[in-house]
Amino acid sequence: MNYKIEILAPAGDYETLETAIAAGADAVYIGGEKFGARAYAKNFSKEELLTAIDHVHLYGKKIYLTVNTLIKEKEFSELYDYLLPFYEAGLDAVIVQDVGVMDYIMKQFPGLAIHASTQMTITNSISAEYLESLGVERVVPARELSLKEIKKISDHTSLEIECFVHGALCYCYSGQCLLSSMIGGRSGNRGQCAQPCRLPYKVNRDKKEKDILSLKDLCTIRMIPDLIENGITSFKIEGRMKQPSYVGLVTKMYRKYVDMYLRFGRDGFKVSEPDVRELQNAYQRRGYCDGYYKRHNGKEMLSLERPKQDTCSEWKPESKLKNKIQGRMYLKAGEPASLLLGFHGIKVKVNGGNVEKASKQPISEERVSKQMKKTGNTPFEFDQLNITIEGNVFVPIQILNELRRNGLELLEKEITHSFHRNTVERIDAEENASYNALKEEKNNVFLDEKSVLDDIRVSVETIDQFQTVLDYSFVSIIYVEDALWKKPDEKEKIKKLIQIAGKRGKKVFFAMARIFRAEAEKFYDNVFVSLCENFDGILVRNLEEYLYVNKSKCMLPVVLDASIYQWNKSAKNFWLQREICSSTAPVELNSRELSELGVDNMEMIVYGYQPVMVSAGCVKKHTDKCDSKSGYLWLNDRYYNKNLIKNECVFCYNVIYNSIPLMLFDQMEDLKKLNPESLRLQFSFENSNETKKIMDLFEQSVIKKSYPDLSEIHFTRGHFRRGVR
Repeated sequence: MNYKIEILAPAGDYETLETAIAAGADAVYIGGEKFGARAYAKNFSKEELLTAIDHVHLYGKKIYLTVNTLIKEKEFSELYDYLLPFYEAGLDAVIVQDVGVMDYIMKQFPGLAIHASTQMTITNSISAEYLESLGVERVVPARELSLKEIKKISDHTSLEIECFVHGALCYCYSGQCLLSSMIGGRSGNRGQCAQPCRLPYKVNRDKKEKDILSLKDLCTIRMIPDLIENGITSFKIEGRMKQPSYVGLVTKMYRKYVDMYLRFGRDGFKVSEPDVRELQNAYQRRGYCDGYYKRHNGKEMLSLERPKQDTCSEWKPESKLKNKIQGRMYLKAGEPASLLLGFHGIKVKVNGGNVEKASKQPISEERVSKQMKKTGNTPFEFDQLNITIEGNVFVPIQILNELRRNGLELLEKEITHSFHRNTVERIDAEENASYNALKEEKNNVFLDEKSVLDDIRVSVETIDQFQTVLDYSFVSIIYVEDALWKKPDEKEKIKKLIQIAGKRGKKVFFAMARIFRAEAEKFYDNVFVSLCENFDGILVRNLEEYLYVNKSKCMLPVVLDASIYQWNKSAKNFWLQREICSSTAPVELNSRELSELGVDNMEMIVYGYQPVMVSAGCVKKHTDKCDSKSGYLWLNDRYYNKNLIKNECVFCYNVIYNSIPLMLFDQMEDLKKLNPESLRLQFSFENSNETKKIMDLFEQSVIKKSYPDLSEIHFTRGHFRRGVR
């Protein structure tokens, strides 16, 4: 077999790292004190991380650092000082979510590999190809992708493809979940998810609570041939908060069976049932499934009952991992004892004390060999040791011990130093200058001196909402969900409403899918030309859609939605260099952080039930049956809050909305200070009367400044005041 497969293990602390390496991991991924997506893991201090880098390199393994959270503007200046010592020590790669971080590291730290995190929500080969063109070396696609979709990425790129093979599964597409953030301010985009999806819920009028958003853990040990043959090159084990014994056992099992396949092929591959039981008993909580690789979703993936108490098997490596080294020793009376050591092309030579001529019994080669091979707790053992003794000599044991110790210490130093890099000068000033120049250029092109109230935008998901908002003269742009375009009768209604909008001086943009997978690609291949012919612009919600639009040569203006994250100026700089006309401000930053970012070329959402989850799982299918008809369900939590679920069958995903709407109508003084390019009201499932009520309220409080009483309205200001940690 010509496949080169990596077993990638998690390590939440140093003991787990050592265990993973001893169990057969080719690489480990770890978090440091900042910017990692497991903020509540033990994680590594600076000193521990530097030691860890040298440790894995001693054994010819690799180490990847998670920098896979969204980074606020005020934090961005910390990146250089944080990463520099690890870069110099030879860190092999960083795992990133934030395109601003990605762009900065590529410029600041040459030779440091970038791995695109699953938090980037990479769902299509089109984005994988693009990331490769930018210099990304590896992608971690969305966990929801099928083997066919992964194979397409493999066929269209030369990227390394890293996929989860064992451990916990999220219900939501990673990077697209705001549920924990909206409920309690603990953001999944900041590594602080409180896992509210693991709680029980009722659907519609169900009497019994079920874990309807909680998936079983992933176990793909039997699927190894399929995973490899469809292009997966790195087998990623989830679990940076798991115990060393768990990580060691799981790593050992995947090492064993990957090696079995590579040696004997599919015909010689067979997983023993005792091994499966041992593997699954390593951590028994919610049961196991084989994930999305061969299904889009399924009730069998759900853990519908409350889990029993966690159990974890004990496992420890049988012996300490040792590197096989070669040695040559020379002893001659009157000369220093000398030792030459070699390991994978690295050679060191040390001299010790003088060798004496034997007055009585000379030292034997066997005695020297026995003493020199006492490598003890070092990472080495002799694979070969040639000893040359000229004449009858005597060497004190102390000299032999010192020679061995000094030689092994020097060899260890030379091995680790071979991975070290030279320091690099900081380039932040150049980056900021680039950002400011681009920002000024874009402002000259797209922005005029105007009040924020001159550009009011509204997004709608139904025909009734579209008809309602047309009557308001202050509305400049209307975003319409393009899934409505699929039905011929709704398509004709939209065409007529677009004509009315044009006569009233309004522009109409179509809003693309929240996830761009095969279903979406097929839909757009059929209707994209007609959409572009009828609408005035496009709202895109992910990287894939931006690339699809760009590839289509469509000349319509493009607006980026809030799901395309821009939390820092480096991320804004990345997008200012692309063909877009404006963006949407982040919904998790507070007003002070938005001011630091600068939102004068962004629109801000001031009303709407925020989408808090986008999932491949379908609540309707899992609680009733799939009828391929888009519709709505209610998800009731233990506090009787009702979250609306929209099953969007055109693109085959669910959208879960926050239980209460965002409303910032009473925050206009602070909004004016921020001076965003525009304001957006975002409607989802409101009927005509509800839509009209909100539009009237906005007109009274914001446009006419009559300041009506909002105390009777149940709403949230989202993160505008509190932000996220």
